[in-house]
Amino acid sequence: MSAKLGIGMESFEEIREIGAYYVDKTELIFDLLENNTRKSKVTLFTRPRRFGKTLAMTMLRSFFDIKRDSHEAFAGLAVAKHEEFCAKWMNQYPTIFLSLKGIEGMDFPSAYKMMETLIANLCQEHLYLEKSDKVQPADIEAFHRLLYKQGDIDDVKNSLKMLTRMMEAEYGKKAILLIDEYDVPLAKASERDVDRRDFYPQMLDVIRGIFEFAMKTNEHLELAVLTGCLRISKESIFTGMNNFACYSILDTEFSEYFGFTEAEVREMLRVIGSEESYESVRQWYDGYIFGKSHVFCPWDVICYLAALQNDSEARPKNYWRNTSGNGILLTFVSRSDFDVSDKFETLLNGGTIRQRVYDELTYDSLHDSEENLWSLLLMTGYVTKVRPGAEGDEVELRLPNREIGNLFADTVVKHFKESLDTTIQKELLEALWNGEEEKASELMTDILFTTISYHDYHENYYHAFLTGLLTGMGYAVKSNQENGLGRTDIDIREKKKRRAMIIEAKKSASAENMEEDALAGVKQIVAREYLKGFEGYKSVLGYGVAFYKKMALVKKLC
Repeated sequence: MSAKLGIGMESFEEIREIGAYYVDKTELIFDLLENNTRKSKVTLFTRPRRFGKTLAMTMLRSFFDIKRDSHEAFAGLAVAKHEEFCAKWMNQYPTIFLSLKGIEGMDFPSAYKMMETLIANLCQEHLYLEKSDKVQPADIEAFHRLLYKQGDIDDVKNSLKMLTRMMEAEYGKKAILLIDEYDVPLAKASERDVDRRDFYPQMLDVIRGIFEFAMKTNEHLELAVLTGCLRISKESIFTGMNNFACYSILDTEFSEYFGFTEAEVREMLRVIGSEESYESVRQWYDGYIFGKSHVFCPWDVICYLAALQNDSEARPKNYWRNTSGNGILLTFVSRSDFDVSDKFETLLNGGTIRQRVYDELTYDSLHDSEENLWSLLLMTGYVTKVRPGAEGDEVELRLPNREIGNLFADTVVKHFKESLDTTIQKELLEALWNGEEEKASELMTDILFTTISYHDYHENYYHAFLTGLLTGMGYAVKSNQENGLGRTDIDIREKKKRRAMIIEAKKSASAENMEEDALAGVKQIVAREYLKGFEGYKSVLGYGVAFYKKMALVKKLC
């Protein structure tokens, strides 16, 4: 059994046209317009990246756009069952679709040029409006300025309102506005403009102007839907917009429409004949709680299922790492004004923390407090709620799954390498070369107390700890090197002085077991003949190192 899985495909129409597997989320349209108790003219959905926001928006465009005939694309899907609703809304409204995910640059002028190009391309898409005899000449003149990138900043700010006005004149119907990844320009500007003195305030002014003209007092607008990662505070960008509703991952409404449910994942696995892989998929890619819904990350699921189709023995891996940097985590662990190491340790060891969080933030204040940073981690999918439907600002948080746990662990290791005092590293290595067990144990324990320890899901954390600790000090350090009758944990060689050492790392169940476990590492070196193959070296040392929480005990092979 097999299915065509559209990895990375974000166009609803393309997925339907080529017959790729589609998880039906079209009931979102009916709920948005009929079951939505807030019935707001402007609706914002905030979700982490890779959770299907763009696909949902292209679905909305296909459904509403008066220039399309989408009956075949929606045939057999959930929304098509609402026949009267579809007759009223499907392909009945002029529609503007705009994605801001590509608006970035090293500075404001370069990013603003991208915005001008985006608006020019939008005008090109609706070029029919310039020839309409129903449109006011002044709007056609402004349209031409934007089309040829000759307009000023006021033209850009007024562009979407002008287009909705032109569309209503042409079709006799108010327009629908769809803006995908609305907050990317501000996120990128915030990253570049650390002091918030130039790039960020200028980009904020442009985005605020576009949105206020298009959505605040726009009598030509039927409705608008926006998506993004964060809900930017109304005071910052949606000032005075009273017809505005936001649904974040903390809200129950619409919680099942972004991400895959258990039933949807099981059905996909059944279709490709890999039902036995469900537990692996769950452990790696499930665990997110949006409102009261338990959901899987759709990007990861699709990527892994595609791998399973090619190789039934394919193992899960971290697809998240390939699509997103871990700058947020590095920012967090490197802060010196507050200490989150204990909380990170709790999370990495499978525990939970209670934390005050907010779903309304501003990019210029994201790093102002620990609460804001935890809120950012929650909204971007690095942590999740423990219980569905949790109310209030303070919620219980955990890591959602193995994939994010590994990403956290990698980030911690990187930070450890970058922040470690090399003087202590040198002292530790000298103690090891000199055979000083007690001093090496003390120094290693000191270092453990200054970093974050955790239990990795697949590789022993302490093995990674030692490898990271000893790498980059002028020696050849190899991990899992084939020696004798097996593979050593760590193999260190210094050719100039013709000396080497083998280290076997053990994790102890208790402090009382550390000496026994360290000696077991020493015995393993002897039993598996790890010291063979070092011809020409003057000395080859062997160590067993036992770890328990933040304690280390070193034993030397005599």
